[in-house]
Amino acid sequence: MGLWIAVHFLAAVFWVGGMYFAHQCLRPAAELHLAPPQRLVLWRAVLRRFFSRVWMAIAALLISGYMMVFIYFGGFSKLGLHVHLMQASGWLMIGLFLHVYFGPYRRLKERLNEEDFAAAGVQQAKIRKFVGINLILGLVTMLLGATGRYWVYNF
Repeated sequence: MGLWIAVHFLAAVFWVGGMYFAHQCLRPAAELHLAPPQRLVLWRAVLRRFFSRVWMAIAALLISGYMMVFIYFGGFSKLGLHVHLMQASGWLMIGLFLHVYFGPYRRLKERLNEEDFAAAGVQQAKIRKFVGINLILGLVTMLLGATGRYWVYNF
């Protein structure tokens, strides 16, 4: 069980921490020091690397989470409400990631290949909005996993 918890925790930290870094640290610094075309090219490179790691984090989260549910917790019927809420918010995060990856991110790359920086900027703004939403969802999801058993039953 300890291995599955460690894998689950680390995958969540990498994904949510990466979103926090990108949204709250890299974005403001890039806006301050780089011209729009340079920022967009930077974002394409950053997102390519980050998103490849997000795919791995999603796989690790799903495998470790469901291994714990079925091997150690005896299935869904024996889970606390906080775990069901964590699972629901996790699936929302995955859905938002898939939307970003196959929508705005794909279009960002296409617009940059065409050197249409204005249209690429529109796609980057969409990505920023969805990453912000996913960051909030990720923080809530992590709080549910870490502390949910202590407070979710008080509502």
